[in-house]
Amino acid sequence: MRIALPKRMIKAVQRAVIEFDLLEKGDKVLVGLSGGKDSIFLLYALTVFTRHLSFPVQLEAMTVDLGFKKPEEMDWRPLEELCERLQVPYQVQRVELADDILHHPEQTPCARCAYFRRAVMHNYAQSHGFNKVAFAHHYDDAVETFLMSILYSGQLTTFLPKTYLERTGITVIRPLVYLRESEIRSFIKKRGIQPVPSPCSLDGYTKRAEIKQLIRDLQKKNPHVFTYLAVAMREGRPMQFWPRELTKEEIRRKSFRFWYGKDPDDLDTPD
Repeated sequence: MRIALPKRMIKAVQRAVIEFDLLEKGDKVLVGLSGGKDSIFLLYALTVFTRHLSFPVQLEAMTVDLGFKKPEEMDWRPLEELCERLQVPYQVQRVELADDILHHPEQTPCARCAYFRRAVMHNYAQSHGFNKVAFAHHYDDAVETFLMSILYSGQLTTFLPKTYLERTGITVIRPLVYLRESEIRSFIKKRGIQPVPSPCSLDGYTKRAEIKQLIRDLQKKNPHVFTYLAVAMREGRPMQFWPRELTKEEIRRKSFRFWYGKDPDDLDTPD
């Protein structure tokens, strides 16, 4: 297999690496390889990119199997063969957590699944001398997460291209943040690479899938919707918010001052 990337994709990875300081001399990077198109492309892209660097960066790939299917039902051989061709060490870490993920009383399955995947990756990285963990989140993921946070949690937030985790000493990097999902899908298809089907029974029926469809529908009327969302999640954009919500005690005190012209503590016997 010829190891190469289109110029446009190399530039996108390069922009992210340089702008957000994602790679440094001597890095030992553990790449999350779920088997989906995005993680396959991430490993492929990092392999190409690091081979052209003037300093050493070590890569290793790992799949976290959370136990959604029996071991004999999962075939990781396509990933093993890919890693062999890329000359990247690879392993599978299996943990039996599917029941907890699917039936947790408080967290959603997607949130629980993401939490455990990250935990397994971070703990392994910490105990095996890796200083960085790479995940395959792309531009669409960032924008979708931004919109999800507004609609489902009332927060203006998304994941960062680079995050240092104080507890483990691991730095999480996301080198694909300037690549669109459609570009990645097209590249994987043209290369004839077959992603490993997700073992999760909820695949395609998540809140993220709903948000993805919502953005598509909005773009039918306004093709700039995605671009505006992407711009809105960057620091430095104009922002104007209502003041923070007052507590009940603050409202009570303001009400006293409004009606009586004094603070409630200054009244002898409030009516």
